[in-house]
Amino acid sequence: MSDAEVIGQLRAALGQRVDTSAATLEDARADRSGHASAGPPLAVVHAESVADVQETLRIAHATRTPVVTRGAGTGLAGAANAGPGEIALSTLRMDGITEIRPDDLLAVVQPGILGGDLSRALAAHGLWWAPDPASREISTVGGNIATGAGGLLCAKYGVVRDAVLGVDLVLADGRLLRLGHRSVKGVTGLDLTSLVIGSEGILGVVVSATLKLRRLQDDPPCTIVASFPRVRDAASASAAVTASGIQPAIMELMDATSLAAVHALLDLPAPAPGTAQLTVQTDGPAAADEADRIAATLRSAGGTVSLTRDREEGERLLAIRRAMHPAMAALGTTLIEDVSVPRSALPAMFDEIARIERDHGLTIPTVAHAGDGNLHPNFIFDGPDVPPGIWSAADDLFRAAIRLGGTLTGEHGIGTLKSRWLAEELGEDQWDLQRRIARAFDPEGILNPGKVFTEREGADA
Repeated sequence: MSDAEVIGQLRAALGQRVDTSAATLEDARADRSGHASAGPPLAVVHAESVADVQETLRIAHATRTPVVTRGAGTGLAGAANAGPGEIALSTLRMDGITEIRPDDLLAVVQPGILGGDLSRALAAHGLWWAPDPASREISTVGGNIATGAGGLLCAKYGVVRDAVLGVDLVLADGRLLRLGHRSVKGVTGLDLTSLVIGSEGILGVVVSATLKLRRLQDDPPCTIVASFPRVRDAASASAAVTASGIQPAIMELMDATSLAAVHALLDLPAPAPGTAQLTVQTDGPAAADEADRIAATLRSAGGTVSLTRDREEGERLLAIRRAMHPAMAALGTTLIEDVSVPRSALPAMFDEIARIERDHGLTIPTVAHAGDGNLHPNFIFDGPDVPPGIWSAADDLFRAAIRLGGTLTGEHGIGTLKSRWLAEELGEDQWDLQRRIARAFDPEGILNPGKVFTEREGADA
């Protein structure tokens, strides 16, 4: 069937929610990874209801037309980039809160709601959703679920997978499944909810999510900033905090290049050359005692330490870390990577990054969720396309992380950009098994084709 005929069927069923304007199609080609598809999709469907999603997928299934689900387009792995001959299915208009239950500590939300908007709505009920991606003001909950997102609070409160009780999922043929449960416990059958989380749109379209909430705490957090002369010293200090048995809510590390870039962006005094910084926050009834003990550990590790118990001052200090992405964007096009290693291996991973910088003649500004071992090395370049030299350095980075017992991605996903390395981490047998599981959900392979499980040979980034 021709593209025009597919568009005709979509328009007959969905009317003005089918968008073929040039600007909209061009926007659907790319996310924030620095990567774009080979060309624009045939249409963007702005779904406003579950019925819209089901009708889109029924038409796509009947006509064998590929579908790429998109939220806010803030992903960093190219997973939601739609290309020629594909339908881009946007859930951004499905941004409502269906239900908030303070008594059950749960909320039911649509996928298009932004994380920041959800946080403000929950706060009015004395509640919060623990996942805290740095992009929470611009990324959707549906996108967070699709990528298995993390954030600043993961070390203590877990990632998105730990905070979702269930999802409603529309399959490739338009059928609606209700996965998971509303109860705290539930082990009936296989855990398909966890399987869907982090599946990057290849199993189905999430149209609703039941979220596990926490109560807001009255105790003010304590925030610690510690400066170190070298990034390895800061990494060793963060490992010492972990080894001490104290569990901070936040522990973020910025190397010298990233710290200097953020200070320049925010018009703050320039840090001393080579200075790396740890920002740590404790919360809950024991926050003050834990902060004092962490500060002592950081001083013993050679850090210059300051501590505040003022909530607003703490937020100002964390704003420095949260400004990392715009600071990198000010330097050029950025490939933001996402490797994770065991926390004890964090110093060794920074040694590997330093080696890669020397071997490839690059500067790689790096921040890390030091509390859980997730690093974000940033490759800066000019132009829209990732140069081969950058991919060579990224290849070196991925292999180094795997050698240290780590993984290709902690929270951004595989998408288009990392699919060529996936089988190397998983092994051939698991890679094949996962592909077959995906086909059980989508036998025709119309959902997000060319993402995650692309063939190892000939994958083109």
